[in-house]
Amino acid sequence: MCIAIILDSQSTMSDHVTSLCRSRFFQVRQLRQVRSSLTTGTTETLVHAFISSRLDYCNSLLYGINDGLLKKLQVVQNAAARVTTKTRKFDQITPVLRELHWLPVRKRIVYKLAVMVYKCLHGLAPPHLAADCVPVTSLASRRHLRSAVSGCLAVTGTRTTLGRRNFAVTGSIIWNNLPADLRLHSQSLLSYGQKLKQYLFEP
Repeated sequence: MCIAIILDSQSTMSDHVTSLCRSRFFQVRQLRQVRSSLTTGTTETLVHAFISSRLDYCNSLLYGINDGLLKKLQVVQNAAARVTTKTRKFDQITPVLRELHWLPVRKRIVYKLAVMVYKCLHGLAPPHLAADCVPVTSLASRRHLRSAVSGCLAVTGTRTTLGRRNFAVTGSIIWNNLPADLRLHSQSLLSYGQKLKQYLFEP
């Protein structure tokens, strides 16, 4: 994965999130100043270019961070959504995100990891990542597991906090928590992404 830095401690993660939020809020304020001169479509394009893309960059590394840090990132996304749709500060934000077809930050992280696992299982990812996704069916000769026929992956054991955030662990856990029809989905990547997003939009 696109790992520019290893976020291996809570303080480092906190610093990263704080810096990211500060820089993206600056972009939100800049857009707010010129919003009246922009169409909704143009504003959304700019939001994706300067805000959403940065929230999504390597966001799989954010899986498992505490709720407080995730909330800070969500506030940034909410602010961007309000600017895009000219929604007032105290209006409910969930319907606005649905209208824009934006998954909340936590679910965007899950989406990114689930899509990466799908790519690994269908020969669309680098070999070193695909090697981390081991279907339980490959262990069926040694273990007669019910999960072997439901598209589940073997989960690598780990005892450390950093280890639990490794793709080999988080990817398998997220994949195994998806409904069986998503785990066994064999259509195109585009079709899978649409179906996954629809599922994640559910309460």
